[in-house]
Amino acid sequence: MHSVLATSAPLNAVARAGDRLVAVGLRGVILYSDDQGTSWAQAESPSSVDLTSVYFVNALQGWAVGHQGLVLHSTDGGRTWLRQLDSLRIGALLNQHSNREAGQVPAEGSTDFPLLDVWFEDALHGFVIGAFNLVFYTEDGGQNWSPWSAHMDNPQGLHLYAIRPAGDTLFVAGEQGLLLRLNRKKQRFEVLPTPYNGSYFNLIGTPQLILAIGLRGNAYRSTDKGQTWQKINTGLAASLASGTVRADGSIALVSLAGDVLVSDDQAQSFKRLKVERSAPFFGVADMGSAGLSLVGMRGVRVAR
Repeated sequence: MHSVLATSAPLNAVARAGDRLVAVGLRGVILYSDDQGTSWAQAESPSSVDLTSVYFVNALQGWAVGHQGLVLHSTDGGRTWLRQLDSLRIGALLNQHSNREAGQVPAEGSTDFPLLDVWFEDALHGFVIGAFNLVFYTEDGGQNWSPWSAHMDNPQGLHLYAIRPAGDTLFVAGEQGLLLRLNRKKQRFEVLPTPYNGSYFNLIGTPQLILAIGLRGNAYRSTDKGQTWQKINTGLAASLASGTVRADGSIALVSLAGDVLVSDDQAQSFKRLKVERSAPFFGVADMGSAGLSLVGMRGVRVAR
């Protein structure tokens, strides 16, 4: 439902759709801004389910995911959305493909199927991932989805929190130090040696590196496609929730304590950015010379 308080509602993620910003959050709230975060409008959403992530491949085509296996698709830059996947369809898909391997997906009878991240390579090919090793893949823009849990080196069924590329290499991060890399030839996400046993909540990739961030301010950087990792001193004890690569090549990170960090040296070091009215931040998007768009527990913020 539309609400005048939507811009103050808890928001979990924000993304760029061309020059537009699109943010998603609790109770199915979707907001968009065409003036670099100065004002926001509430989009038409077909669900009141909590949304966890949003991703656009261009100015028009985007996807949002959330609880109850929800996948939404927009073809107009986030103004309107249609449902592509939900818990009923996921249950049918898992039964149809006999993909309910022990420990890999929620137990029989579950109706939640939390999806936690989404990434598309182009307007046709993309992944959604989530709790209990939930993974689905599409080759037609989300019209049809195939279960991919059996393609993951994740026999414990650990939660999967983030999926992002670094150059031409695709990575997945999860709980208990889980890091996976896609072997395109084998069509399988293979486990990588990990320097940390805590959860990784997000991934930030450039053509030169992949950065894994997570609990207690931990951040690890790899420049050899995940073979070796370097611990980065962020100076934080709070968990890092999200990050983005800015137009100038710098990297920005946000924490659950309201910290904003920026690196100008390919994530080798970070400095703290002063933010007015700080709050726990869950997502960040670049606005170029206008600064950063921040979303979290208290809605939207701007850091300049």
